[in-house]
Amino acid sequence: MRVRRLAAWTALPLAVTLGLAACGSGGDGGSGGSGNSAVSIQIGEPKHLVPTNTTETAGAQVLTGLFSPLVDYDAQNKPYEVAAQSITSSDNKVWTIKLKDGFTFHNGQKVTSEDYINAWNYGAYAPNGQDSNYFFEKIAGYPDLQGKEPKAKEMTGLKKVDDLTFTVTLAEPYIDFRTMLGYTAFYPMPEAAFSAPGVLKDSYEQAPIGQGPFKMKGTWQHDSKIDVERYDAYPGEKAKVQNIEFRIYQQLTAAYADVLADNLDVLPTIPSESLSTAPTDLGDRYQTSPMSSFQFLAFPTFDKDYANPDVRKAISMAIDRDEITKSVFKGSQQSARSFVSPVLPGYRENTAGKAGEFNPTEAKKLYQAAGGPKKIVISYNGDGGHKDWVDATVNQLKANLGVDAVGVAEPKFADLLTKVEKKTPVGAFRMGWVMDYPTMEDYLGPLYSTNGSSNYYGYSNPEFDKLVKEGSAAKTQDEAIAKYQQAEDILAKDMPVIPLRFGENVFGHSSKVKNVQMDLFQRVNLVKIEAAS
Repeated sequence: MRVRRLAAWTALPLAVTLGLAACGSGGDGGSGGSGNSAVSIQIGEPKHLVPTNTTETAGAQVLTGLFSPLVDYDAQNKPYEVAAQSITSSDNKVWTIKLKDGFTFHNGQKVTSEDYINAWNYGAYAPNGQDSNYFFEKIAGYPDLQGKEPKAKEMTGLKKVDDLTFTVTLAEPYIDFRTMLGYTAFYPMPEAAFSAPGVLKDSYEQAPIGQGPFKMKGTWQHDSKIDVERYDAYPGEKAKVQNIEFRIYQQLTAAYADVLADNLDVLPTIPSESLSTAPTDLGDRYQTSPMSSFQFLAFPTFDKDYANPDVRKAISMAIDRDEITKSVFKGSQQSARSFVSPVLPGYRENTAGKAGEFNPTEAKKLYQAAGGPKKIVISYNGDGGHKDWVDATVNQLKANLGVDAVGVAEPKFADLLTKVEKKTPVGAFRMGWVMDYPTMEDYLGPLYSTNGSSNYYGYSNPEFDKLVKEGSAAKTQDEAIAKYQQAEDILAKDMPVIPLRFGENVFGHSSKVKNVQMDLFQRVNLVKIEAAS
């Protein structure tokens, strides 16, 4: 998932916004060159800002400023401690987490082990309806917190040792648990977030209190902006700027115009229609970097029109990925024919096999034999820069399958997610993914497990679930990867989604900022960015 997770924009997987009415500080976004400077960063309207409920990139970008993770990742995607002093285990089942001393929440409260335990129990308790509930599944006692009337409110696997130490006992050994702890769901929440034990205040989400390098400045201005300011008591690396305005746009084209005019400082995703001119428009302010995004077309497998895997495979074979990547994305993305990102160990090319190959003749035969629907609807979020590639895709489906096809835009990514969560008929729908933490399991478990946190298509295969579980419990990385690859092979057979593209960060910034860096999770590094002299 910080994205880490579902993505709204076309070049990644998840984000959102409101337009020029949301411009906030206007042309002052990157003023000055001192520690009192402010920068503006485009995001989309987050779905949530509670750590255990934030599974899309817009919300995750904000939370990376407000919170400090237990671990982060180095250039080799290996975890290193940030808020944690150490995370150790002798058997990959019982883990001891020691916190660094000196961290405080933005209200001045000292961060303790109880703040992690309380936050994680809140996220795992099913009646709270947290989107990241799934991420606590590996902790002992998790099943007792599930269902409409859970047996318990606290997981037995969480135990306080002292104010700066707690243990986590997993139901089964998990080789990548330390790596997993960089995800947003594992942030702490202060006592002030709760009105009673296990009861989150309604107001908390509007002004989250974290322990990161920035603190909220005012409250979340929905569909407009979120302002944060540097937290000077932060014990880690201090931010170079005083204030950040996360500015919410409804259209990437409006944000791009603002970057060109120096009225917006950072645009994390260049709109597809501007990719051919952006290098010239922006000069050295046009940048690229590696990213873990995965764009795919998902199907409501519970819908009779798309229940047959052959229908889904036929649609895949009718799409010329290479042509769309070339004509729409100007080569800034690469065609995807596998279900995990090339940035990960264990990636294999073309795991989708024949279903990933462009073959319109065979596609039409298979589609007709499988009884595919006469009309294909592709729903997408209109705030993410997807229209051009969706239009190209539906035109290919019309020509290659001989069916009617149409793209339907939902105003915001949050709107699309809400509809598919409720199983409102939307036809096929675009989705994207940015890894939550760097393992194959993160591309498989959340998206395709029967109870996966981001399985919006109702896909379920017991053998797939079994293999992912076995991979998680493996004793070595090689054994884990072998199991995960077997699970990916099942996806190729069932084809619950169509892999389309792997992305990279393609971003731009104003002349008022420098040292703009973006990570594999499609997030701007808020500590490194500086105001230009």
